[in-house]
Amino acid sequence: MRAIVYQGPGTVAVRDVPPPRLESPGDALVRVDLAGICGTDLHVIAGDFAGIQPGAIIGHEFVGEVIAVGSAVTRFRIGDRVMSSDFTACGHCHWCDRGDHWECREKAFFGTGTSFGPSLAGAQAEIVRVPHADTTLGLLSKGCSDEAAILLGDNLATGWAAVERSGLLPGETVAIIGGGTVGQLAGLSAQAAGAGAVIVIEPSEARRAFARANGSLAASPEQAPALVARLTDGEGVDVVVEAVGNATALAAGFDLVRKRGRIISIGAHAAESWSFPLAKSFANELTLSFAIGDSIRLRPRLLSLITTGVLDPTVVVDRRIGFAGAAQAYADLKAQRIMKAVIDPRI
Repeated sequence: MRAIVYQGPGTVAVRDVPPPRLESPGDALVRVDLAGICGTDLHVIAGDFAGIQPGAIIGHEFVGEVIAVGSAVTRFRIGDRVMSSDFTACGHCHWCDRGDHWECREKAFFGTGTSFGPSLAGAQAEIVRVPHADTTLGLLSKGCSDEAAILLGDNLATGWAAVERSGLLPGETVAIIGGGTVGQLAGLSAQAAGAGAVIVIEPSEARRAFARANGSLAASPEQAPALVARLTDGEGVDVVVEAVGNATALAAGFDLVRKRGRIISIGAHAAESWSFPLAKSFANELTLSFAIGDSIRLRPRLLSLITTGVLDPTVVVDRRIGFAGAAQAYADLKAQRIMKAVIDPRI
């Protein structure tokens, strides 16, 4: 079968690889109808995550059709159209029972090496093996498009997780640092949850324009402090969402948030440490949290928001390609010439 594989730092290629097979009674095989390219994939091919080897299939966002199931799979049958979380979870351990699937000891993250668990082949392929299929997969609902389902599996779940973790109250002000796909979807999620004002802080004018067109205010990093001060009478925003994944962006949040405000980081961090503003955080009673999207837990709620028209995450998709266009799409995403690409393996 064809798949997109990691070639070495910064490069990907389309290769013919052996198709996966069922390895456990809880596995399913899914024929991929649509896969996504995510900002996290840029970290993967840059070599930021451990254990990714040349030839590894990458990608962690997909929808498709079940073509085989193990003997222990009870929720799905051959022919079912399904969406997926970007990681697997067993569904029955202490953490899964609490709804904290990311903490599951059997977690594996599709196509990201061994940084987050055992290595698991990715989804930018014609067929993907899905461990713990009864938990990892969800039925594709009527009223939810393939593109919306792909975004629900990671980017939208991550954006919504920020809002959930922040405890956002109706009317509160939110600053989003980073106007990529996850940042924009965090902004849309905050709007859906009743934020009074959402400010997307982003260097790219094109991405600022996108934010404005979709209901947010927007500012460059240089303009942001003045805009925040004007909107909040100098107090600072109630919630900052850091959606970049580096120390500089995270540190900037501490200059924008009000006293007793909340900073939520949803960027994919690879650095081992950073300099924490301890005295300021203590004096101002700040809260810093980190959140990772868990579509297994959030699927029912987000599906309802999508199918009722409250949220349309597909506005971020600006390129649709076949395998042949993948390498260029990766390059364009890195250069911020596009926001979100989806791959149809059938093209």
